[in-house]
Formats: sequence, C-alpha cells, structure tokens
Amino acid sequence: MIKLSVKRLVWPVSVLPVILVMLGSCAYSSKASKQLLEESLNKKYDVIVVPGLPFEDGKWSTLMKDRVFWSKYLYEKGIAKNVMYSGSAVYSPYREAEIMAMYGEKIGIRKENIFTEVKAEHSTENMYYSYKKAKKMGFSTIALASDPFQTKMLRRFTRKIVSPEVNFIPIVYDTLITLKANMQDPVIDPNKAFVSDFEPLTKRKNFFERFRGTRGMDIDTTAY
Repeated sequence: MIKLSVKRLVWPVSVLPVILVMLGSCAYSSKASKQLLEESLNKKYDVIVVPGLPFEDGKWSTLMKDRVFWSKYLYEKGIAKNVMYSGSAVYSPYREAEIMAMYGEKIGIRKENIFTEVKAEHSTENMYYSYKKAKKMGFSTIALASDPFQTKMLRRFTRKIVSPEVNFIPIVYDTLITLKANMQDPVIDPNKAFVSDFEPLTKRKNFFERFRGTRGMDIDTTAY
C-alpha cells in the first residue's frame, strides 16, 4: 500500500480539546449553504459523494436520514445525476454505504443511479476514495453533499489533496425542513450490509492511529 504524503502535524495532547472546540465552529453558515445551493442549481453533476454514518440499534440516525434525503433532493432537482454513498463497517458491523444506498433506493432514487464505496473509514477517505472510484467509472463532474460541518471540514483537504475541481453542496436545513413532512422511515434489510467478521475501528487502532486516519494520512493511493 502506498500511503499518501500529507504534511505531518504534531500536537500535544493538552491542546487537542482546544482543537476540537475550534473544529466545532467550522461549518458553512446557513447563508453560505444557500449560496452554494443556488450556484449548483445551474450545474449538473455526474455524481455527488455522500459520506456515511454508523448504522446502530437497527435504525438510521437523524443525521444519516438528513444526508440521504438531501441526496434525494439534489437528485430530484437534477443537480445530481447519480449518488455515491461512501463508508465501510467502521463502528458498527454494517457497511455504511450499503445501508444508505438501501434507504436511498427506498425513498425514490433509482437503483441504477446509486453507487457505493465501501473502503473508507474516515471522512477524508470518504472523499478521496469516492473521487477515485467515480473517476475510474468515467464520471467527470463531482460534488460533495453532506451536512454543513462535514462539508466545510473536508473543503481544504479536498481542494489540496483530492481535486480543486470538486464542488460542495452542504445541506440547507431551511430547505430540508420543508421536506420533513414526507420523510418516511422505510424498512430495509440491514443483513445485506452485515459484516460477519467485524471488528470496530476502536479495537483495531488506538486514538492516535485513528486521528492520523482522520487527517488523511493513511490513505491507500492504489485503491480504485
């Protein structure tokens, strides 16, 4: 495996809480999110990348539901021709991308327009691997579609490491709220995404190894 070369940052443990607080304020504002959506209305993306979330307790979380319904909104508006959900079995024994793909199909996205990337274990990997897979499949125009925090958090990494041509469409919650009345909770078969020999990331890697992955320093550049 060839590991991606990203400038190494070494932070003392004592400053990590401060860093996390700073990251908490790093999100697209409502105004910025609306502006990015308006700009996207005149564009057509071959595919949008939607990062995954753990599937726990037999149901999707509110945030997973928001991301999937946002992808449906962009798909129905014609902004996205296809959707690629990304995520391995990281903290629960279900491949996140496959769970989201099942929900996406159930709420109305055509199966032939849904794709999955199941290698990623971190947000940076969601973007990197999905971009690589999308390009290999022949897709040209690509955008990241997620919540305002994750979208903003991945912006610098995506521009610098993945491609400056990737665009961003964070969730506009004012718009999403208008869709909530029709946001059903469809029944899926999660066993189709179950990993029998699953071991959570927290057991496989220590905190600093996971933090390294979060920073995009363990990416397999030979993937896809």
